Amino acid sequence: MAARAIWKGELKIGSAKIPVKLYSAVVDRTVHFHILDDKHLMRVKQHMVNPDSGDEVANEEIQKGYEVEPGKFVIITDEDIESLEPKPSREIEITEFVPPEAISQQWYERPYYLAPDGDQKAYFALVEALKNRKVEGIAHWVMRNKAYVGALRAEGDYLMLVTLRNAEEVISARDLPKPAGRAPTQKELSMAKQLVGLLEGEFNAADYKDEYRERVMEFIKQKAKGKAPRLHAVKSKRKAASLDSVLQKSLQSLRKEKRAA
Repeated sequence: MAARAIWKGELKIGSAKIPVKLYSAVVDRTVHFHILDDKHLMRVKQHMVNPDSGDEVANEEIQKGYEVEPGKFVIITDEDIESLEPKPSREIEITEFVPPEAISQQWYERPYYLAPDGDQKAYFALVEALKNRKVEGIAHWVMRNKAYVGALRAEGDYLMLVTLRNAEEVISARDLPKPAGRAPTQKELSMAKQLVGLLEGEFNAADYKDEYRERVMEFIKQKAKGKAPRLHAVKSKRKAASLDSVLQKSLQSLRKEKRAA
């Protein structure tokens, strides 16, 4: 299926502007279920109900409120929200370039592809410049009434724009509890290094699939044919062993597989 652009704009770097199209780089493959009436197997609708009286509340009688303290709300109207929305724009402005290691992984959120929408020479020249300089651009843009910050990078022969989370959403490792308990022994450290060494390899994206989704879809497919699929029992977790014994067992198993190969 051919990719479809979801937004158009201009990539602005200084005084230069490059027309681009935005494409989603990921797709939601979550299995979604409908809520049905058990008797008639018809879709049911959700309604807003007063929890005290049980009466349905009409849409025109519903208001948005933010709870500032227990039982006290600030009412926000649609007009209020519209007045707070960022000014519409079709520009993706690059304000600076930084090395990739300046942005840690937890900042990245959702990836998009940027493809040329006319001036291909300027577009592909920028791709090569990002590759050669080994930098990412910090981008600011407004899309669908929301302001975004993102990282612009070269991905193969194209540009990728990854939205970044806001500072208040990112938890630093410095905020985590400090490690407690005894430090690993030299023997455990040595075995851990060996274990990592034995498992070194190349990442192959095709090896990683949503096995749960595949099982669910196969189960649905079989039930649709009138069959009664068998459910396999979930294995219980074993009691955790010591780090030393776990590493030793893992090393023995991996060495055995290496020799067999």
